[in-house]
Amino acid sequence: MVSISGAAQPADVAFVSGAVYRVNAARSWAQAVAVSGDTILAVGSDADVRPFIGAGTTVIDLRGRMLVPGFQDAHVHASGGGLDRLRCDLTQVHGRAEYLRHVAAYASSHPGEEWITGAGWHMDAFPGGIPTAAALDEVTGDRPAFLINRDHHGGWANSAALRRAGVDAGTPDPPDGRIERDSEGRPVGALQEGAMRLVESVIPAPTLRQRIAGVLEGQRYLHELGITAWQEAIVGDYPGVPDCYEAYQQVASDGRLTGRVVGALWWDRTRGEDELEDQIAELAGRRAAATHGSFSAGTVKIMQDGVCENFTAALQADYLGGAAPASHSAGLSYLEPALLRRVIVRLDGLGFQVHVHAIGDRAVRDALDAFAAARAANGPNDLRHHIAHLQVVHPDDLARFRQLDITANAQTLWACYDRQMTELTLPFLGPERSARQYPFGSLVRGGASLAIGSDWPVSSPNPLWLLHVAVNRMAPWDIAADPEPRSREPFLPAERLDLPTALAAATAGSARVNHFDDTGTIQAGYRADLTVLDRNLFDYPAGEIGIAQVDLTMAGGRIVYARPGAGE
Repeated sequence: MVSISGAAQPADVAFVSGAVYRVNAARSWAQAVAVSGDTILAVGSDADVRPFIGAGTTVIDLRGRMLVPGFQDAHVHASGGGLDRLRCDLTQVHGRAEYLRHVAAYASSHPGEEWITGAGWHMDAFPGGIPTAAALDEVTGDRPAFLINRDHHGGWANSAALRRAGVDAGTPDPPDGRIERDSEGRPVGALQEGAMRLVESVIPAPTLRQRIAGVLEGQRYLHELGITAWQEAIVGDYPGVPDCYEAYQQVASDGRLTGRVVGALWWDRTRGEDELEDQIAELAGRRAAATHGSFSAGTVKIMQDGVCENFTAALQADYLGGAAPASHSAGLSYLEPALLRRVIVRLDGLGFQVHVHAIGDRAVRDALDAFAAARAANGPNDLRHHIAHLQVVHPDDLARFRQLDITANAQTLWACYDRQMTELTLPFLGPERSARQYPFGSLVRGGASLAIGSDWPVSSPNPLWLLHVAVNRMAPWDIAADPEPRSREPFLPAERLDLPTALAAATAGSARVNHFDDTGTIQAGYRADLTVLDRNLFDYPAGEIGIAQVDLTMAGGRIVYARPGAGE
């Protein structure tokens, strides 16, 4: 038994008769856990924990079910995802006809809303990934509508929204985005990347009350999925993601933030180099003001490129087939490499953790080069910088993650065959680059630290689905709404993770990135962030990981979710 030293004291909660997977270095197991207040009091056998059970102790009989550390999401947009669930949410349907039907129903049931806003459509539902204003006009009429796609890198506007924003054939593309046009140069209704701001700038911003509602709905949903802590991957103004800083501050101060959250402060790439020091000073001010215990803001998020599907991910060589515009035939670098290096060196020197979005192999290399410059300028530290997404990584860069102590922040749910992959990615990357996608197994074998994030609402935050794809490199059955014929084939199976490695990345690995060093493993003296699953994942075939369910979630010693009918 391992317990906090001193005489036995009555526990508030005791979990007994379970399969307790501790996720420690020894990958050891236990049977029971005692919790007092927000702290794990003891870990061991039922007999070991029995002295801690008093008259007032709530005893939860696990009946052989699995108890794991609370899952942590290292890259999620919980506030935006929660807000999307309260607006026109397209994440639960798929296909052009279904999207239009759903938008029509939402418009009819919300007649008082000036704008129809929401998110969640898939690019693969439209020819070339490009929806049209004309189609949206059919169900929205003259009421402006703007809907963000699944990955939040593109938007779908109707004609009324384009008129409100003054977007027409004479509107130039912004430097970090693209207006999709017809053969005569007229906007068709799809806006990529920074071009989304053209419409979003005329949409009334969500009120603080609405943003708080988004944070609380996001938190509720994450707790339902067994998640007890997360890194909010954009805290600032970004297309489709309203600034959630004040909302988090409010719910943290009034006690409604039951999870623990690291806010990744947004680096505004639209501000020039002459504003670099002003922007850093503003971020430092936000970091200092985030003093409520359950919410901190010591991280800065930099988006270095876009995504492959709209040809904005930064590659080392051109996209194939002449698909990308000639102006950026190999994608976009949102910060020039020299500027990226200066920014990261300054942030590292000021003690900020840096969190970089990098999809393409050029963006990944630019980020690694910038971190190398920071190491050379400032020396080693324990800031735990990380690069998220890592869709295409050049083999020469795999070993650099360990060398530079950069964590690979993996969105494992994307590493499978779906229509977006087979229709909008593989043909334009070609075989050689396609074979380098999501190399999570190679990174681990090369000694890289691994964390797991969902990027919700880009994709599901369900950690069991993320584990399923990490281990199988195939999608769980439940999410194949419009299955790709190859979806029953493993995608680059050499990059699979074993279950212990994947579980560790989704708990201890993400806890390390979040600097929550008293979580991520089940250990006496650690914070009582715990998740009960309906089965022991190790007792079932790997192909069934995705159908497991969360029965109970405990955050800081409080039960924040209990699945109806699962019992305690």
